[in-house]
Amino acid sequence: MLDKLGTLGIVGIVVTVAGLAIVAWQNLLLAAGLAIMLAGVGLVAAGLVKNVLASFGLA
Repeated sequence: MLDKLGTLGIVGIVVTVAGLAIVAWQNLLLAAGLAIMLAGVGLVAAGLVKNVLASFGLA
């Protein structure tokens, strides 16, 4: 999986996890809400990409 992300994707994951860690350090409940929201955004983005690729006949 890491080879498909590339360097920029790995840096993005590290920055995201670091941001959640900083928020969790201050407020654990808020960090949990942000993590759930981030997971939802990721699922929506994955669905959009899958539909776009399917419309081009690539998936």
